[in-house]
This record gives sequence, structure tokens and C-alpha cells, in this order.
Amino acid sequence: MSVFDPTFEDLGTTISIFPLTGVLLLPRGCLPLNIFEPRYLNMASDALKTDRMIGMIQPTDGSDNAENPKIYSTGCAGRIISFEEHDDGRYLITLKGTARFDIVEELETERGYRRVVPNWEPYAPDLEESSGAIPDRGEFLNSLRQYFDINSMDANWDAIEGAPCERLVTSIAMICPFEPSEKQALLEAPTLENRIEILAALINMAIMSNNGASNDKQ
Repeated sequence: MSVFDPTFEDLGTTISIFPLTGVLLLPRGCLPLNIFEPRYLNMASDALKTDRMIGMIQPTDGSDNAENPKIYSTGCAGRIISFEEHDDGRYLITLKGTARFDIVEELETERGYRRVVPNWEPYAPDLEESSGAIPDRGEFLNSLRQYFDINSMDANWDAIEGAPCERLVTSIAMICPFEPSEKQALLEAPTLENRIEILAALINMAIMSNNGASNDKQ
């Protein structure tokens, strides 16, 4: 197995999972994580010794406080592509999304962290970059500018305007402060085209909601 470029056959029969509310990982997206809980330090250490894979998944109740919260049935696996250990014991890692998975069953915990049996089959296409296009890219970018202004978000617009479709959609979906259920909808979108539709709808709804709130104040 190449940990740098896994094929579908390389994907494991078990995977450790990291339940985290409001955090979205998509194939080929990069997610920085600050690891400090002992069980997740164990998880990261064990992943580094094996296939470097960790499954990101959201709790269904929007809470990270429970020891073992109920979780959605679909998550996304990421490969550790960078690792830094700090003097205070924390790990700073970056995951690069590989493929989504559905949970078949949950296994006994190992060194405090949770593990599942994943079903990769529905998401085999995740391993290949999609070549779709945003139907009206100019209109989408105009809406995105408004959304970023509303949320006081900075952006490198030259990079955004020149980014390939999938890379742009993945980055925007991951960084925007959508609700956890909305992020789950983006994750579970069957195709890139479906994800574009959901993303555009969420951005436009936020703009309309903000405009409505502004009008109410006048």
C-alpha cells in the first residue's frame, strides 16, 4: 500500500473515528487538527504507525461533550500528511481527505478511541478528482463575496477565481460556518454537481436571511 496515493483496494477494513461537531472533511480537502485529548493522541500515534488514516465524523446531536456521542452513519477518511509534536504534548496534524465511508458496525474501543467497519463501495469515485463545472461561476462568486462580507471572512480572491471547480467547492464547503446538519448534507451529496447545488443554496439562503434582518432594523 502507498500511504501517499492509496487505491480503492488499499482502503482498510477498519478505521478509527474522530467525532467532531461542525467539522467537514471532503476528498482532497485539507483539514488541520489540534490533538490534545489522550485518547485522540493515542489514535493519531497508532495511525502514524499504520496507514495514517483517520475517519472524521459528526455527532448527530451537535455535541462533543458526551464520552461516546451518537454519530452520523457517513464520514470521510483522511490521511495524515503532516505531523508536529509540541512540548506540551499536543499534536498538530493535517488530514487530506481520501474517501467517504458508511459505517457498517462499530467495534470495541482501542486505547480509548472508537473504531468502525467502513463500507467504501458507494464512494469509490471519491478517489478520482471530479471534472465538473459551476453552472454560472460569475454569479456564484458574486454571492460568495457577499457571504464572506456578511461573515467578516477574508479571502484571496485571485486564488479563488483561478481555482479549479472541485478544489474551490471543497475549500468553500469546508471553511464556511454552516450548521452541522448543513455540513452533513454537503458531505453526503452524491456528486460534485449535487454539492454545488447545495452549497449555492446555503450561501444564497444566508444572504437572504441577512438582507431580511437588515430590512427589519430599518
